[in-house]
Amino acid sequence: MTDDTEAPSRIELPAAPADQAAILAAGGVACWSEPLWIDTYEPGEPDPYPLFLDRRVYQGSSGKVYPLPMIDSVAHEKAPRQWQAIHLENAYVRLALLPEIGGRIHIGYDKVAGYDFFYRNNVIKPALVGLAGPWISGGVEFNWPQHHRPATFLPVDARIEREADGAVVVWHSDLDPLQRMRGVHGVRLRPGSSLIELEAALHNRTDVPQTFLWWANVAARAHEGYQSFFPDDVAFVADHARRAITAFPRADRPYYGVDYPALAAERPDADRIDVYSNIPVPTSYMITDTDDSFFGGYDHTADAGFVHWADRAISPGKKQWTWGDGAIGRAWDDQLTDDDGPYVELMAGVYTDNQPDFSWMLPGETKRFRQYWYPVHGTGAVRQATTDAAIGVRAEGDGTRITTIATRALPAAVIEVRRDGGLLARWDADLGPDAPFAAIAGVTAGSAGLEVRVLHAGETLVVWRARAANAGEPWVATAPPLPEDIASNDDLFATAVHLLQYRHPTRSAVPYLHEALRRDPADSRAATALGSWHLARGEYDAARDLLGAATARLTRHNLNPRDGEAAYLLGLVHERLGDDHAADRCLAKAAWSAAFAPAAMLARARIALRAGSAVVALDLARSAAPIPEAGRIEALALVRRGEVAASVARVAELLAADPLDPATGALAGESIDRDARTALDVGAEFARAGAVDEALAVTAAAVERTPSAGLAGPLRHYLRAHWLERSGRAGDAAGERALARGASAALSFPAGLDHFDALVAAVAADPDDVVAAGLLGMWLLDAGRHADALAHLRSATEGGSTDPVGWRNLAIALVAVEGDDAAADAALTHALSLRPDARLLLERDVLAVRRGTDAATRLSLLETHAVLLDARDDLAVRHANLLLDVGRTDEAWILLTTRRFRPFEGGEGLVIAAFDRASCALAERLLRESAPAEAAALLEAGFVPPSSLGEGRHPAERPVQRWVLLGAARAATGNATGAAEAWRAAVAPSPLAVAPRAADESTYWTGMAHLHLADGTSAAAAWDALDARATALRTATDEVGYFATSVPELTSFDAATATARAAMADRLGRLAARGRTQQLSAGTAEVPERTDA
Repeated sequence: MTDDTEAPSRIELPAAPADQAAILAAGGVACWSEPLWIDTYEPGEPDPYPLFLDRRVYQGSSGKVYPLPMIDSVAHEKAPRQWQAIHLENAYVRLALLPEIGGRIHIGYDKVAGYDFFYRNNVIKPALVGLAGPWISGGVEFNWPQHHRPATFLPVDARIEREADGAVVVWHSDLDPLQRMRGVHGVRLRPGSSLIELEAALHNRTDVPQTFLWWANVAARAHEGYQSFFPDDVAFVADHARRAITAFPRADRPYYGVDYPALAAERPDADRIDVYSNIPVPTSYMITDTDDSFFGGYDHTADAGFVHWADRAISPGKKQWTWGDGAIGRAWDDQLTDDDGPYVELMAGVYTDNQPDFSWMLPGETKRFRQYWYPVHGTGAVRQATTDAAIGVRAEGDGTRITTIATRALPAAVIEVRRDGGLLARWDADLGPDAPFAAIAGVTAGSAGLEVRVLHAGETLVVWRARAANAGEPWVATAPPLPEDIASNDDLFATAVHLLQYRHPTRSAVPYLHEALRRDPADSRAATALGSWHLARGEYDAARDLLGAATARLTRHNLNPRDGEAAYLLGLVHERLGDDHAADRCLAKAAWSAAFAPAAMLARARIALRAGSAVVALDLARSAAPIPEAGRIEALALVRRGEVAASVARVAELLAADPLDPATGALAGESIDRDARTALDVGAEFARAGAVDEALAVTAAAVERTPSAGLAGPLRHYLRAHWLERSGRAGDAAGERALARGASAALSFPAGLDHFDALVAAVAADPDDVVAAGLLGMWLLDAGRHADALAHLRSATEGGSTDPVGWRNLAIALVAVEGDDAAADAALTHALSLRPDARLLLERDVLAVRRGTDAATRLSLLETHAVLLDARDDLAVRHANLLLDVGRTDEAWILLTTRRFRPFEGGEGLVIAAFDRASCALAERLLRESAPAEAAALLEAGFVPPSSLGEGRHPAERPVQRWVLLGAARAATGNATGAAEAWRAAVAPSPLAVAPRAADESTYWTGMAHLHLADGTSAAAAWDALDARATALRTATDEVGYFATSVPELTSFDAATATARAAMADRLGRLAARGRTQQLSAGTAEVPERTDA
């Protein structure tokens, strides 16, 4: 929060320039680009080390971030910064869009109601919520191809288009940093309308099928008077992955560990989860079904809100998320804003209804759709809505209050109330965004057959009908069986597809495919899917064999299979292997299937142009229309035929249709300076079509503008060398490779098969090239080919590489392949000697835990690099815990109470746990030193942790040890009543923490509280629970829960080894034994023993 002496930050929206003000005054749409000064907490520098987070769970699916660099710090002080902004305004609505932060709508303001219907965050204050780190709250974030948008804090290209009817649309475009698909979204305002239109075009510009989802994430300022509304037929909502459900709007069972029915028994309506203030903990819910296309939120205090509408046929997703109106929520509010308070997110999903819930997009395919929002006021929670108008219906006295508002001026509109077809009431009114209507109808709101209509000029614009909610409880997802437990190959394949489609982070599809092929070695479905997997890993020979087997099975009886995917993928494999003739034959057959015909014809056109057959390429490219890449091959083919003017005209035609396409722009001579990877992608597209000179031109200069998206470094030169070599210019290729060896490799993380092929060629050309070997090893690590990665990383490091990234990557490969933690430690130590870095220090300590290194040794290793210990929060927490382990309690306390922490979402609780541990250790010492009053004061002060920890207490994480020690301190001061109150608090159940919890150290303290309360039976049950958990840990495997939503694994070593589990099991066993000893020693439990040894 802002200091009391500091003026709150406030975004000041500029007045429209004179020319735009004139348009606005005439009833039109004003639009202009003008920077905004916004107080900003700057993100830290990108991590120079790539993260291979294969098992990171993020938003319920894979949290893989490579090749994006991770940013894991944010400044604690703000400073004014100019952000590029595009302003869009008409008579009713004003928007501010930020192209430098993902093309989001940052401000949505209802000029009529004087209300920010989208949450206005007056600071740019990133928290560590995003896939790659920084993420901001507020406005509307457009998330694709996963949630949250990987490029959420990266810039996009933007352009203003003024349409013939007076509408204005602001277009945004970028290439997704992970999958390299292209996303375009436009935000449109029309004259005389409050409707905000989002038009999107999502294009799979890659060679292979891809999965994606789209969630438009609206934030709305929340308080006890804010209500989310969904269609009347919504009866149930689901958690992530449908792992749990509850009734809606009244939760009828515990949800997210909160017993809502129990709360409602104490406080009426406390079970209504459509009201923000009733939700005490971070909570998501997504509707399970509706026949309607709208939802939104309403601020009853301001009497204003918003509606979202999108065709339910493609937009079934309707979700609310909140940090919760509790300690955790308040802590995250502080992380994300200074003074603008809490918010809820009301998300609209297209081609998705859950998170995760991905759909498929074929190569070359473009998905186009529209979404709409508009502000409302004077309506209350909306019961039905279209893009024309919204209706509110609620009981008032003995009658029903009818409200409506329209998105444009509707003079002489008609509002009718009917029941069973008979007219009960009618009003004539002039409706519009500035003219809501309200009246009381003398009929009971819940009457069967009741209907409210809004009509204009004889057209029905919106109808609300009284109806029951959908009956029947929806299905809940369950984890699939293991491969050997599945009966049929059909089910094996379906399960594998599900795991691939939903990008499951901890359960691989590959064993299911292997099992299917074990049972039937030529199963075409499994062989095709596994062949595609090998293709993505650059294992071309394995892919060729599998896809060949699949096509053989498919054509055994019928030379013209119904599905062309196997033939298409086999054609791609042959192309990568350099056999263009075989590739063309496979692709030609694949083109017989409509699903793969455009992509197959595009690939054939590419091959033909590369072979110099411009006429053939031109014909094939035209057959591949409307894929955008086909138009560019047309233009290139026309040049090769000498028809330069026709080529220029074709490029101009393509640019007119899509002015922000970077590849088309490059053909027109425009430079690509947004990010390095896009320039390389465009160059690769041209080179694969044989347009090497065009590829060289577009990659002639290094793009260093957006380091947070990664840099080209040596990759640019290796790609250029590969293109030159394939075109017969070996000498020029050698020169490029020499430049590569001398280029900085900072933030140069190779990804994709074009990079792989270029690096393989570089290593083949010069086996002593340690730069190429190191980059190839990095690529192979990301691909999961750990043994191959180890070979190349060894080649690089043994060949004299002085790049600490390569040495660190070697450590990862050594652990993954050989389990050689000692050699990995040596590699990390050498990397630290080359360039001291806090990440290396963190990863070496993670490795030390794997190795079972004692606390004193670990602490000594960390403090050898004391200057680095302050650089990372996760390192600081480890340092504090190690200080506590060795008894240096005062130092740990100072560290934890003088530092300001920023947790990663999903990683909350670690700092509070260390804080509790430190304060309890100090209190135990005070008790032993006969200073119980000081101990009690210390313990009482810590129930609400200091805001500097960046975390709030979760109700399920109860500070049991603190309560027990407080009871002991109070007892020692003679306050027996206060002591008993503390001990009862330690064992008291809570409706906010009903989820069962595995026994841990707090279980020991629960047992101690029961002892103090003379409940020996409950104490004994606690010791038994500790023993049972210890036994379970000794036999457990390293497995994250199938339905985990967030596991923010931020190192590339897995610390959850058998050694670590055994250590925890031993510790719990010792605590159980100690508890039984205490129970046998009646009367000696008043001064508890230390438990941190």
